[in-house]
Amino acid sequence: MPEAEDVRRVALSLPDTTEKIAWSMPTFRVAGKMFATLPEDETSIAVRCPKEERDELVLAEPGKFWIADHEAGFAWVRVRLAALDDDELRDILADSWRQAAPPRLIDAYPDLGLPSAD
Repeated sequence: MPEAEDVRRVALSLPDTTEKIAWSMPTFRVAGKMFATLPEDETSIAVRCPKEERDELVLAEPGKFWIADHEAGFAWVRVRLAALDDDELRDILADSWRQAAPPRLIDAYPDLGLPSAD
């Protein structure tokens, strides 16, 4: 099970990512745009996710994904760290990074955050 330090390590390994404290919690940003947060108790992460996909994730895997009340109007989803393995953590953070990254970074890292062809 990944922990807060794993989230930090993976997030900061993504290109042009910085960490900034906001709302009393660590947030991770690509080119200044937030793509992940590590909320209060550090047992989950919040990541960008299109609303239509987010709702499907929550319905399909409610033990892994949920929507915090204050984020319901935004394209974000919460993910329980205890429900992830290290590969899933990296995939989820990379996907969220792609949603926030500017085109120049997406062009420079075209495969980052895309599902692997296994």
